[in-house]
Amino acid sequence: MAGITNLPTDLLRTFIAVVELGGHSKAGALLGRSQPAVSLQIQRLEDLVRAPLLMQEGRSILPTAAGEALLSYAREMVRINDEAVSYFHRTDVTGVLRIGLPTDYAVAFLQDAMTSFSQGHAEVGLEIHCDLSRELHQRLRADELDVIVAMMPAARMPYLSRSWVEQPIWASSEDFQPDPSRPVPLGAHPEGCEYRSRMVQALDAVERRWRVVYTGPGINGLQNAVLGGLCVTALTKATMLPGMRMLGEEDGFPRLELLRVGLFYKHPRLSVAGLQLVSDLVARLDRVRPEVVGLPNL
Repeated sequence: MAGITNLPTDLLRTFIAVVELGGHSKAGALLGRSQPAVSLQIQRLEDLVRAPLLMQEGRSILPTAAGEALLSYAREMVRINDEAVSYFHRTDVTGVLRIGLPTDYAVAFLQDAMTSFSQGHAEVGLEIHCDLSRELHQRLRADELDVIVAMMPAARMPYLSRSWVEQPIWASSEDFQPDPSRPVPLGAHPEGCEYRSRMVQALDAVERRWRVVYTGPGINGLQNAVLGGLCVTALTKATMLPGMRMLGEEDGFPRLELLRVGLFYKHPRLSVAGLQLVSDLVARLDRVRPEVVGLPNL
């Protein structure tokens, strides 16, 4: 078709590697190409999109605004390419995958997706690590995890594949009765948790006193503290349990700020098994969450 420009996946793969690994030499070493060959591929890609894609900032190679936009498309195009090739080549899916989840998602639908993947790929070992999102991001950067789902402190972040929003809700036991004359008893994960910060910000904004009466890293302990009437907390609908009720503004609890959550991985370093798991997670997200965002308009 006249006028249609095709973006070769080998150029896109090289571009992703340069951005994610931080330089032409590292990308070349991973892809088995010389630094001049990598530079030539980037130049060809820039010619095709008619925009500069990379810039030098100090000793770092960073994507330009156009590069940021292309990166989201490139990751998706290469992922789909690799998924298709894997399907037709029937590549053996083996190895160990290290998955990072924030505590709330350890009991939500993503764990179900991982269980389904594990049952369908018995030869793949899954290691699931639950932690605060900031720790998961650090461990992904350090190559200690392969795929993470984590809260996003910014709309644009490295290694992002998909993002979506969650509405945190105030949760208490069914028989909990708020007392406006006393500080709100909060249950929370340790400092650094996005849910914790949103609860504090919301209560401070309406000048409502509060105190943390329960702190713990796990979702089960927090749920039990709420069910026992010890505290109220912020959860999502996926982590509400029978015996809990949602508190609203009529109870003196202001609406909590939305959370943005993302699926992250380093494409150049991901195995065939990892790419298959990412594809399974993306497919599940696209089915159940219409607000999931995969391309630049984050």
